[in-house]
Amino acid sequence: MSGSKIRLQQIGPCPGGFPYQIQAGDTLFALAGRFNTTVEAIVAANPGIDPENLQIGQTICIPRAGGPPRPCPGGRIYVIQAGDTLYSLAQRFNTTVEAIMRANPGIDPDNLQIGQRICIPGVPPGPGPCPGGRIYVIRAGDTLFSLAQRFNTTVEAIMRANPGIDPNNLQIGQRICIPGAGPPVPCPGGRIYVIQSGDTLYSLAQRFNTTVEAIMRANPGIDPDNLQIGQRICIPA
Repeated sequence: MSGSKIRLQQIGPCPGGFPYQIQAGDTLFALAGRFNTTVEAIVAANPGIDPENLQIGQTICIPRAGGPPRPCPGGRIYVIQAGDTLYSLAQRFNTTVEAIMRANPGIDPDNLQIGQRICIPGVPPGPGPCPGGRIYVIRAGDTLFSLAQRFNTTVEAIMRANPGIDPNNLQIGQRICIPGAGPPVPCPGGRIYVIQSGDTLYSLAQRFNTTVEAIMRANPGIDPDNLQIGQRICIPA
């Protein structure tokens, strides 16, 4: 039987790499992810290749992993698998979608590619010494405000105990110092009261049958316009 078959252009030498035969569904992007290289490196190793028209059975050169690895200080390199989303990865690795996106500039969260290599950032470093306080691990939904309420302290006190903390970017798994309540407020003959949401010195004076002026005298330095939930003050007799 006479006839001819289309001969696919084959590669020449492939120093430092290896030959690979194109399979159904292959793209240069997918191959770069699978073999820990880049599309640019594959194109450079295969002069004349048409990345938009790969042919099943075509043999190409896959260069060894080229260039410096993706920077990922303190984290880990992860290869995208079928079904992965940034949300599922954030849950799995105890981080956030925002943190993953910061560690991978230019990543398209709606177009992750199987074989794509991304950086999963590490959990932010913990605090320094926390004398008189306690170490707390941030959970989903935590804010400094909610923590201040829960642990009978203030947002300002938590920030002082954690220099450099970003109150608008707490990371799940991040370890912070929750400071102790501090020394007791002197209140001879009166009572200690913990500020609640909505409290004002006027409402407290009404409730406890005293005056705003008397409360301010019993709490030198108090700012009547900036009461903090969890703040402990003296209500004079």
